[in-house]
Amino acid sequence: MKKYIVIFMAAVFAVSCSDNLEDLNQNIKDPTTVSGESLFAGAQKRLADQMTTPNVNRNNNRLWVQHWNETTYIDESNYDQVKRSIPDIHWRTMYRDVLKNLDEARRIIEETDDNVTNAQKPNKLAIIEILSVYAWSNLVETYGDIPYSEALDVDNTLPKYDDAFTVYKDLIQRLSSAISSIDSESSFSANEDLIYAGDAEQWRKFGNTLKLRMGMVLADVDPSLSQTTAESAYNSGVFTSNEDTAGYHYSEAAPNNNPVNDNLVLSGRNDYVAAETLVDKMNELDDPRRAEYFDPNINEEVGVVASVSTSGNITTITFEEAITSEPIVGNNAYVPVPNEQPTRLGVITDVGANSIDVKNISGAPEVGSTVIFAIYQGTVIGKQSRYVDWSHVNRSLVQPTALGVILSYIESEFLLAEAAARGYSVGGTAEDYYVGGITASFEYWDASGLQEYLDQPEVDYNTALSNSSSQPEWKEVIGTQAWIALYNRTFAAWLSVRRLDYPIMKKPYRPDSGYPVRYTYPVSEQNLNTGNYDQAASNIGGDTPETKLFWDKYYTFEH
Repeated sequence: MKKYIVIFMAAVFAVSCSDNLEDLNQNIKDPTTVSGESLFAGAQKRLADQMTTPNVNRNNNRLWVQHWNETTYIDESNYDQVKRSIPDIHWRTMYRDVLKNLDEARRIIEETDDNVTNAQKPNKLAIIEILSVYAWSNLVETYGDIPYSEALDVDNTLPKYDDAFTVYKDLIQRLSSAISSIDSESSFSANEDLIYAGDAEQWRKFGNTLKLRMGMVLADVDPSLSQTTAESAYNSGVFTSNEDTAGYHYSEAAPNNNPVNDNLVLSGRNDYVAAETLVDKMNELDDPRRAEYFDPNINEEVGVVASVSTSGNITTITFEEAITSEPIVGNNAYVPVPNEQPTRLGVITDVGANSIDVKNISGAPEVGSTVIFAIYQGTVIGKQSRYVDWSHVNRSLVQPTALGVILSYIESEFLLAEAAARGYSVGGTAEDYYVGGITASFEYWDASGLQEYLDQPEVDYNTALSNSSSQPEWKEVIGTQAWIALYNRTFAAWLSVRRLDYPIMKKPYRPDSGYPVRYTYPVSEQNLNTGNYDQAASNIGGDTPETKLFWDKYYTFEH
């Protein structure tokens, strides 16, 4: 009995020593506050995931630019935005998970006084501002008018919508100020910045390249502001090589793996195949990047090897019998390997009666082995398709550590090509940057056959201009090659197609709407922020997928 009394008294004593009973429920193992640096790192991850993911609930732009097509569930390939609440999820992710975290990161870093890190504070704040402008610009380019001046205030759950053009111009001013405030000092650590490892100079280039893109978005609606913005960005220093490309560095294991790996490998699903619009164009151009974009799951036999000879960088493979299934010049030759991916020999450059020439062969096949060639086929847009019948996404894209690109040197070169074509002073000609963009794409994907590709009349800048039916002619020429080169770039590719109106997308099998040039506003905004939503929808000309945004002066797609 005495034992129970002692225990009871001890418990009473413990409680009586606490000023507040709530103290007993505190978790003393976890931190009570989060650092601004941690919030910045989290916002980076959320942004990269949203720009990279192929998840149909979050990002369908690979489908809308017709690089990929769905196999079984084809709603999104047919432009359905509603069934999966896609606009709601993107809106929530960008506002809550990206912008609000960046805003809190800014506030905490501003308020933190630490002699060790104070010197890094200006660069950290500038980098946060640059990434915030990236996120804000995406929202404007995606929806049109958006909550801006009253957004991110937890006490205001019904923010007004601001005019998109006014917001965009303010963002350019904010971006310019942030860029000019960066110095050569350090900023975030490598663990806090998984894009540039805290390299402030790289963030300056990122800011200028983003500014270049924003300037070109305004080209048709405000040519003067477009020109001064683009030229200012160029003169301050944009990306100059693929080494500058901004991408999030993912890890091997979930949940920090690339979302493409998560959705195409770990999910165990076969939801996507190549789309006919892209594959048909690449087949037409004998584009060597097909082998880097798609896997050669569809093959035909060339023959059994009788002899192999090499002269210079050309290897001639002669077969025991005449070739009956003629391979296409520009396709890749392979040697099949049982239960494994075939071994790639190289690009076929010439076809004879019983031989093929392969340039820069990676390894000569043995006499008696079989050689096959890859056929690249894309499925009908918006039509259900069997996964095994069409070309698949290349295995390099589905690696867990594949870079999650958010802004690239390739894109920068095509933006400069457009700027030069419009007469802006950006240090080179439209042809220079056009060739530079294609070259950067070949280098990024480690594709061979660049010069042969550039020499084709359909690709050669001046010849292609003379054959173009667009007005001005460069829109089709630059737009088509940018679209090919921006493969796997989701929002960037969609923005390019909408701005330049080329190439013309194919009409899906059973379209739910006309070509979507914007996301519709979230249903949650319609239901909860009704008055402000109604005003915004009226101001932009109607809340429909086909409503042109303020910068989208021209429209070449069918309704």
